[in-house]
Amino acid sequence: MESITKNRQSPEVLRAIVERAYGRDRAPVGDGWVSELGHGWFNVAYRIRLRDGYEAVLKIAPPPGVEVMTYERGAMGTELAALDLIGTHTSVPIPRVDFADRSHELCDADWFFMPFVDGDNLGMVGPNLPAREWAAYREQVGAANRQINSVRGAAFGPLAGPGDTSWRRVFTDIVEDVLGDGERRGVRLGWPYDTVREVLVEHAASLDEVREPRLVEWDLWDSNVIVRDGKIACVIDHERAFFGDPLIEAGFTGTQMAAAFGDSTHFMRGYEHPPLTETERVRRRLYCLHLVLIMVIETAYRGHTDTASYVWARERLTEIMALLGRTRR
Repeated sequence: MESITKNRQSPEVLRAIVERAYGRDRAPVGDGWVSELGHGWFNVAYRIRLRDGYEAVLKIAPPPGVEVMTYERGAMGTELAALDLIGTHTSVPIPRVDFADRSHELCDADWFFMPFVDGDNLGMVGPNLPAREWAAYREQVGAANRQINSVRGAAFGPLAGPGDTSWRRVFTDIVEDVLGDGERRGVRLGWPYDTVREVLVEHAASLDEVREPRLVEWDLWDSNVIVRDGKIACVIDHERAFFGDPLIEAGFTGTQMAAAFGDSTHFMRGYEHPPLTETERVRRRLYCLHLVLIMVIETAYRGHTDTASYVWARERLTEIMALLGRTRR
């Protein structure tokens, strides 16, 4: 996916980065040792073959001169912290961090290396799989997500803090940051910004039911799952993790917006989550609201020239506003 947040580097810089991480004796020579992995939306990622045949993936954070959304600031630091937490407390397969550098000495942003994991991207191959195989993978994703959510935090909010004991305050601030990002760039939602704020306030009491901070990925879509031989080989892209309510996870989105985001039945079976209560349904709708607001507003921050994503997301915003009791007169 194309985005102005992708911080592409020259072969000379990439070779210097490889040398710092793996040593000069393993640095690649000749041509054909690097290729860009193009399916991500935010960071640039390169597949690199070292001189001894070892294959690694290099992720580089966006350049400092490109404005990102508030919640995306420091995203690579968040990913490194999330990888440490998941690796320490769960058996979920994740990439090993070979080397990380946040000095900005070789390029203008944070970067890190991890091993290349061979397999298929579930988001790409899933729709073409036999129904039983697809369901089995979705159940595995649910089970893995439950493991991740088993990690407890000291407070709600960013992994690096500051935290808060109130999920209502934290989530309200999260949405306000998104709305502020949209207002700053003049993004038209199709709804008055203050109307969206009113809807959040009207249903905010449902958030008070959440009392225990849990590690949430938030971005665990099928496109961030690598599969091989009938099993999850690796879960990737952890830069949007925080301590919050597990119900905000992507796998639950289809409980309220199945037509747009797919059915959550198999995910929930793997997660072993019972049917949502009425309060949980309200809360999940607020999380859908948060998600589609980001999808609308981030198009201005990605530098998209094609309006298709923006138009699609605005339609989803109208759908979720209706589920929360607001329709256009």
